[in-house]
Amino acid sequence: MIRSKAHTPMNNYALNTNNDRTQKGSFATAIKQLQPLLTSEKTQLIFVAIAIVVNSTITLVGPSIVGHVIDTYIASKNYHGVAMYTLLLSGLFLFGLFASYAQTRLMGGVSQRVLFRLRNSIFEKLQDLPVAFFQQNKAGDLISRINNDTDKLAQFFSQSIMQFIGNIFIIIGSAIAILLINPRLGLAALVPAILLFILTKLLGPWIKRRNAVNMKSIGGMSAEIQESLDHFKVVVAFNRRDYFRKAFQKANEENYETAIRAGIANNTFTPVYGFASSAAILIVILYGFHLITAGLFTFGLLISFLAYINRLYDPLRQMATLWTTFQVALAAWDRIHAILDLHTDLAIMTEPPQLQPTHPDAVVEFHGIDFSYSPDAPVLTNASFTLEKGKIYALVGPTGGGKTTTASLMARLFDPSEGAIFFNGKDLRTYTPLERAEKIGFILQEPFLFTGTVGDNIRYGNTAYANATNEELTTALNERNLQEVLAKFNEGLDTKIENGGDSMSLGQKQLIAFVRALLREPELLILDEATANIDTVTEQLLETILRKLPKETTRVVIAHRLNTIADADTIFFVNGGNITEAGSMQQAVDMLMHGKRAS
Repeated sequence: MIRSKAHTPMNNYALNTNNDRTQKGSFATAIKQLQPLLTSEKTQLIFVAIAIVVNSTITLVGPSIVGHVIDTYIASKNYHGVAMYTLLLSGLFLFGLFASYAQTRLMGGVSQRVLFRLRNSIFEKLQDLPVAFFQQNKAGDLISRINNDTDKLAQFFSQSIMQFIGNIFIIIGSAIAILLINPRLGLAALVPAILLFILTKLLGPWIKRRNAVNMKSIGGMSAEIQESLDHFKVVVAFNRRDYFRKAFQKANEENYETAIRAGIANNTFTPVYGFASSAAILIVILYGFHLITAGLFTFGLLISFLAYINRLYDPLRQMATLWTTFQVALAAWDRIHAILDLHTDLAIMTEPPQLQPTHPDAVVEFHGIDFSYSPDAPVLTNASFTLEKGKIYALVGPTGGGKTTTASLMARLFDPSEGAIFFNGKDLRTYTPLERAEKIGFILQEPFLFTGTVGDNIRYGNTAYANATNEELTTALNERNLQEVLAKFNEGLDTKIENGGDSMSLGQKQLIAFVRALLREPELLILDEATANIDTVTEQLLETILRKLPKETTRVVIAHRLNTIADADTIFFVNGGNITEAGSMQQAVDMLMHGKRAS
């Protein structure tokens, strides 16, 4: 992800893990990137490592002791020695059992804590990213990354990584043991393992790509479901359940096909590893008996050798499954890291360009603003204007002319590609998000409400009333003669809100949004078609709320209905990249009609 500079076109935040950068990821790279999340787990990981070493060492010691017992005690019928070593092995295996339990218990806790911190990190990163990111990525895919992908990574940490590391330790130890017992026989037995290693290195990236594509399709299916359910009212209203079914069927079929391809890739190693193990055992038996008949080997050593071969190839067979899990985890981490690696292009600027406002007393000043969502489609070109304190301004123009974009730039939902926006004589980019939210209010055409109560939603984001009780909040509303607002809700401030306020009318939602803005007493209040779809009675009540704002509050009203901007002090016509002062209401009407015909 490229970090945007101050004056650049809007960042491309579209997430895509099927690129060269993510395919170069490795386990070592992933661990290095995960290190901040593992820092507090160092003590636990040390104990886990000790438990793995102890358990693996006991596993490796067993075959050597068995071979020694066969050649030394069983061959001479010394049953006392056999009994003593049997007790010794029993004690070692029991100790190994406790070590195995300890490592499982400890690593399970580590994985869950890492999962907790990882999900927090992703969510905090999402909170820092600009609106452009959410416009370019589907919510369902983001949810899949937070839930599904992090869970796959946690499963690898809790279940697979211990086996992975323990098996590597056992494989290396077994290889050293058979080479020490008989170098020639050991090298012959290791030939299939060497071929497996080469095959694994060659096929690993292919398996990872298949799993990455499958995860992307899972995210796409989640996005399709989320989008369809969010707009199910429209689906039912237009009787287009068939469209819903076809869209889901397409996403489901794509996920099915990618899952089949990923499944084939994931199971490629299992039969190959089994065949290699059988080949190695056959080599040892044939060559081992040849050495025994030549008097160069003993039956005890052959038994130990075969046991070490099992110790070597059984973990390799497990590694076939673990390697698949490992590749899935890497693919999941690539998708997670693609989010964590992003940087917002709306960071606070401590040293903005040395541009000075030409109207330092203005609330808002646009100075030579250029903006576009894509390089070939400019929305604003060299736009300049000022807004004075306490006045009402209207933005009119045809659909797609740039009214909402202009308002979004005022609230710094985006940054201009050229020029500067000043707020109270300071570059808007120098304000912290908290300062900006306290000074600038933005009411949308259809506001979103959070699950909770009416009181919770009115308090939302308001530091002055964050800890206010319902009684204190009611007093604040009564002081502003807004008792009529509470009467619109059955249980007043305690009225429950669920699912974004789906059970409420649009008018009730807007009442909450307007009261929330009123209590914040912003210096600039932007209303984007905020009264477009509500009844006349509610609209009058909303106008009453607006009249309770401080006289210093500057209002910017975006509207298509001209009666809603009748009280505007100044009207701006926005279209074709230009922002032009319209003058009188009649001039605004003429410009709007001309703009519509031209568009």
